[in-house]
Amino acid sequence: MKFMTLRNLALFIGLAGMSTAVSACVEEGPAVPPPPAPPEYAEKHMPEGWWADEKIIEEGRQIFIGAENIDVNCASCHGKDGKPVKAGARDFRSAERMKLYSDSVWFWRVSEGVKNTKMKPWKTKLPEEDRWKVIAYERTFGLKGKEYDIVKKEWVPVGTALPRDTVLPTAAPDGAPADGAPAEGTPTSAPAKAKEAKAGKG
Repeated sequence: MKFMTLRNLALFIGLAGMSTAVSACVEEGPAVPPPPAPPEYAEKHMPEGWWADEKIIEEGRQIFIGAENIDVNCASCHGKDGKPVKAGARDFRSAERMKLYSDSVWFWRVSEGVKNTKMKPWKTKLPEEDRWKVIAYERTFGLKGKEYDIVKKEWVPVGTALPRDTVLPTAAPDGAPADGAPAEGTPTSAPAKAKEAKAGKG
């Protein structure tokens, strides 16, 4: 009888420990922006078209679950369904947190790991293309149907990102017009053309 009681107590303590570990995985604290990517990663972005490419996403899933490379198994910490199974693993299901990550920052973290955590660098185990494929898949847990717009610097629905060579007007100080906008009182191109046409008729 005493043996059964001790065994039940040990089982209870074990389950409580597992529960605490799982809780520690999921409860990551408040969502705060990560540090910006260092210069060598700041201009790296997901290859065009990959956010919407189901073949790329499936290849990323195979890498994530360890089916492609026995040395790489992201799911062993982050969980096959995106629910972390090890304390400290990032929960990719948290849209609130993950939308704070640019594609460059995400790629930097996967490539170089995260200091003072169990997240190690994967750049020696995965070529650059495979790291992007993994990210394309990881994004589906919390940001499914989204892509990172590198012009707006935010996550937007797939297919709506601005062309990468788009130059957005920048606001100038003291109410001055944005770059490219005519100053107040300056005639626009349409009146100017009308004036030229009238002068030509005279």
